[in-house]
Amino acid sequence: MTSSTGAVKRPSLVIELLIGLATFAVYLLVESAGGVGRQTAALANGEWIFRTERALHLDVELSANRWLDRHDLIRVLFNYEYGTTYAIVAFGLLFWMLWKRPDEYRRARSSFVTLNLIAFACFWLYPVMPPRLLPGHGFIDTVTSGNTVGSWGTPLISDANQLAAMPSLHVAWALWVSVVLARLSSRRLVQVISAFHVALTLAVVLTTANHYLLDAVGAAVLVLLAVSLPYRIGSQDEPVPAADAFFLRIESPAWPQQVGGVVPLDTSDGPLSRARVVEVVQNELHRLPRFRQVLHQPESRWARTRWREADGLDWDWHVPLVDLARPDGTPGGQAAFDRLVADLAGTELPRERPLWRLVVVQGVEPDRAAVVLIVHHVVADGIGTVAQALHLLRPVLPDPFAGAGSRGPGWLARGVGVVVGLGQLATDGTAPQLGTLEPPVSDDEVITLSAARKFRRVTVPLTDVRSIARSHQARVSDVLMCAVAGGLARLELPGNPERFRVAVPLMVREPGAAAEGNVTAAVMIDLPIASLIETDRLKIISRRSARLRTPTRALASRWVMASVGGLMPVPLHGWFARTVYGSRYFNGIVSNMPGPSVQLSLAGAPVVAAYPLLPLAPGTPLVVGTLGWNGELCISVTTGDRLLADTDELIAGIHATLNELGVSEKVRDEAAS
Repeated sequence: MTSSTGAVKRPSLVIELLIGLATFAVYLLVESAGGVGRQTAALANGEWIFRTERALHLDVELSANRWLDRHDLIRVLFNYEYGTTYAIVAFGLLFWMLWKRPDEYRRARSSFVTLNLIAFACFWLYPVMPPRLLPGHGFIDTVTSGNTVGSWGTPLISDANQLAAMPSLHVAWALWVSVVLARLSSRRLVQVISAFHVALTLAVVLTTANHYLLDAVGAAVLVLLAVSLPYRIGSQDEPVPAADAFFLRIESPAWPQQVGGVVPLDTSDGPLSRARVVEVVQNELHRLPRFRQVLHQPESRWARTRWREADGLDWDWHVPLVDLARPDGTPGGQAAFDRLVADLAGTELPRERPLWRLVVVQGVEPDRAAVVLIVHHVVADGIGTVAQALHLLRPVLPDPFAGAGSRGPGWLARGVGVVVGLGQLATDGTAPQLGTLEPPVSDDEVITLSAARKFRRVTVPLTDVRSIARSHQARVSDVLMCAVAGGLARLELPGNPERFRVAVPLMVREPGAAAEGNVTAAVMIDLPIASLIETDRLKIISRRSARLRTPTRALASRWVMASVGGLMPVPLHGWFARTVYGSRYFNGIVSNMPGPSVQLSLAGAPVVAAYPLLPLAPGTPLVVGTLGWNGELCISVTTGDRLLADTDELIAGIHATLNELGVSEKVRDEAAS
């Protein structure tokens, strides 16, 4: 709740105390469920946990308890720590947040209440006798024997529940404090002190024989549940899924992670109106939720990024107008247009705004304008961006994912596939090192790297490519990779490598999936770039690409991106993303996507073609994207710094390869046309 001035209103202290009393009343209700039968069940459960720990060689409690009994001063300090610190720290944090951080207090309080209610349910359903009360094992009750103030059996807590070992609330409260502090502060000192408190609490509960080690494991599971539920349910902000956040983690000023499309338009019937383009987008905003949202990154580096509704849209920024016409009024030409696209793709989108732009470009050629759609990779993958762009075009087409893929294998087959795929990914090895693209360390180096980025387009009749693929028992994607490999083979790459490893994204969306989000998996293929007859090169690639049609690698890749990444703490997820996504494991990206086969228009202007715009992975020099569009295969080539400085030579090599395969003169270099 916020006040009229926008400040967060502090919750009522009376209401908060009532919530606390109600929670304590539930505890008293559970405590009232006593009796001989409960004692017998608690003893049996305690013995079972102790036997299980012995079988797993985790039974550290007895030796730790006897060690503590030999050290008088430490025993006294641990006894008082056990009886006081966990409560002082937890309630102290709550009161501090109520006063200083009311914006975060409600969710923290809700998670604390949830934690306790789940624990009380466990105490009621599964009573457990702590080690110190187990007969015949030699445990020493150091808290009671030491006459600790506030210990079991003293008037202060004489009625406390002593059969509530699983889970350990002491460890749970300490862990809860640590998690909440991680959300509030990224200061290393705070994290170190918090971790020390958790470790000390664990040592205390084990040495005083009040809990088993497995009770602490139960506490960790309890905190995970208790914290995640209120923070998910109690927030209107939508968390960014791990597969999407992956691209936030790897992005840097030198390597912006943005996808999109480059769409030339026929304006022979009249100029393209920016106002009409804005009107089209405004009318479709209800279908484009991410276009209305901004990223919210909490102060703590441990907290996950979330989507939040934007206060409004700056249409002059989101849909700008660029005129490429020269001072004399003549069109700027395709080469100038491609330079503009490279500049747009190489410039980071500011995260305080919704992460998209639709740039209207006039003065490209006589009777030609264009739009350039830029969307951050956190919003969608390449095919998802195509689906979102289709909302802006007319006529309206059916949902492109309505028949995409299938429901996929069952859970057992999927599990086996993931295990097999993980083994395959682990043995695929690394990419050949073509040279060193060191990350820039200064703003000047970032500007230099961005200026070196180049964007080019090639158009090929789709029927010709399909015919070539059929005649060689290959696929369209194989012909595309052969064209790239043939182009690279004609260059003098550092070290004259014989292979160039590319990551090939595969769509794994299910029917009815939303256009938002990244629902792809990447499979690596080594392209032969030695001197070869192009038909022989195509045969090799066709054989190697068979792995694209077996699901195991894709299942494993997707599982790691979506599931394992979601379990990682944010700093670990960032390290993992930066480690696996880049030049160590692949040299470039080659992506092939389907598109519509009918004539479409934007704001009344017919679409001439549509070229995918894909980001360079960190440290890699090349990304190639293709989109089948109304009978043509639209190929975009983006190159990076140094290793592929002569993009024209690469494009010429792609032309030569396609010509040798039989496409002949129908290949068009758009910048040269």
